[in-house]
Amino acid sequence: QVQLVESGGGLVQAGGSLRLSCAASGRSISSYAMGWFRQAPGEEREFVAAIRWSGGSTIYANSVKGRFTISRDNAKNTVYLQMSSLKPEDTAVYVCAADLNWLNLLSASAGSWGQGTQVTVSS
Repeated sequence: QVQLVESGGGLVQAGGSLRLSCAASGRSISSYAMGWFRQAPGEEREFVAAIRWSGGSTIYANSVKGRFTISRDNAKNTVYLQMSSLKPEDTAVYVCAADLNWLNLLSASAGSWGQGTQVTVSS
């Protein structure tokens, strides 16, 4: 398995931007599908975005489409989530995930998960 550590969270005003990073260790992520999920207090874990191993295909939740961009740098073993036009409803713990199987990742059955980073958007 690959170990994942997220960073870049924080407090931001509505309309602002943040970039989250997910640094992987233990194995190269070049063969892994990577994704971001989020979980707000009292809510279920929610899919946010995912990217295939090559970076050639991405998918987003409707709630973030057009505002968030997922990208990866396999040479740095890192995945990013650029978040813009943030809204208070984006407040959550954002968690990075990795799996060799695309469908496992999308169904939140990924083999590797990070601990998460808190994003708080004030109104």
